Amino acid sequence: MSDRVSVSKTYKMYVNGAFPRSESGRTFVLNDVEGNFLANVAHGSRKDIRDAVVAARGATNKWKSATAYNRGQVLYRVAEILESRHDEFVSLLQLTDGVSAKRAANEVSKSIDLTVWYAGWTDKIAQVVGGTNPVAGPFFNFSIPAPCGVVGIITPTVNSLSGFIATVLPALASGNTVVVVPGSHEAIPVAVTLGEVAATSDVPAGVINIVTGTASELAPILASHEDVDGLDLAGAGESRLELGRLASATITRVVDSDLRDLHDLKRLRAFIDTVTVWHTIGQ
Repeated sequence: MSDRVSVSKTYKMYVNGAFPRSESGRTFVLNDVEGNFLANVAHGSRKDIRDAVVAARGATNKWKSATAYNRGQVLYRVAEILESRHDEFVSLLQLTDGVSAKRAANEVSKSIDLTVWYAGWTDKIAQVVGGTNPVAGPFFNFSIPAPCGVVGIITPTVNSLSGFIATVLPALASGNTVVVVPGSHEAIPVAVTLGEVAATSDVPAGVINIVTGTASELAPILASHEDVDGLDLAGAGESRLELGRLASATITRVVDSDLRDLHDLKRLRAFIDTVTVWHTIGQ
């Protein structure tokens, strides 16, 4: 029998490509579905949300100016790393979601396939959403999709892996950066482990930011932040109406529908603006 002291896991936040603890110094204990100790978790604060939004804003130009093909490559790289850590995520889902090994394996495989699906959309969005417009005059007129900016996301409280992928990747595929608050304590381990996947892939720092803590405390701060351009309330539950009201004060666009379809083209288009370009027709 070993007499060594085990090293307990602490799930920290993922902000601007790093894994900081909360500036408040707060933590809480997270147990698995059987009530056994699983890990310590950094308890984020208002300042942590602000730092995450600043990081996301700072990364917007780099991410949206990357070619659509390059963004697709980056997201495909995320799928590659998810594939290599398949067994780890299966074990994690069994501990946090309380599902069987078979169901957990199906959830991980489905999430990897979903990541590849959204990676394939990055260079197809323009053809579907944009187009050439007929105008009366010697001009070319084009409608071009553009990301709205920083998107705040409250991830679903069930199916934590596929729910994270299905809400975060649509915003990323269209060129936005994100600040993510897990919708429940049980969703935190998967979310932060996905932060580790992002950190070891080609995702630029600041594109994905994850603030851990209690959603009921953090979500209103995120929803009312004046520098957040979009808000996805997939995991907001009964607080959806109040969060929408807070977001309306800063004219933030809101998606307040539940996540019923993982392959959701509406979410892919939700945080896109349309830019109209006019150009004279040369002689």
